Amino acid sequence: MSRQVVIGVGNEFRRDDGIGPEVVSRLRAQAGGQVQLLACDGEPARMIEAWAGASLAVVVDAVLASPAAPGRLHRIELDRADGWDIRPVSSHGLSLGDAIGLARALDRMPERLILHAVEAADFRLGVGFTPAVAAAVAPLVAAVLRDLG
Repeated sequence: MSRQVVIGVGNEFRRDDGIGPEVVSRLRAQAGGQVQLLACDGEPARMIEAWAGASLAVVVDAVLASPAAPGRLHRIELDRADGWDIRPVSSHGLSLGDAIGLARALDRMPERLILHAVEAADFRLGVGFTPAVAAAVAPLVAAVLRDLG
């Protein structure tokens, strides 16, 4: 039986950085018990443990971009064989690229990994999203649900 996991990376007390946990929260009502849902601070070992052995892992995170277009969505897909060398810059100390590199070395990659990244505008302390990121939440949830099929 295949296992699917969605990992929402971020900190809900750092404005736009809370998009990952918010998506996980909204999916709880829509995805039911069929999908493992996890909010995570981005620590690579936690992500690797969550996605190891999964047929599909979806990671949702806020990212910094230059030039920035807050609210713009990005979707990057790879499988175990991909030689993925993109390193998205998140607000966390270690990047998803670090987690992928470590998971490959430990043979703990999921069969497929999809990153949904949202360009953010504000990572300062506080709650609530900037308007552009708030407008991206519903389309992002819909995109993750499509991936879960």
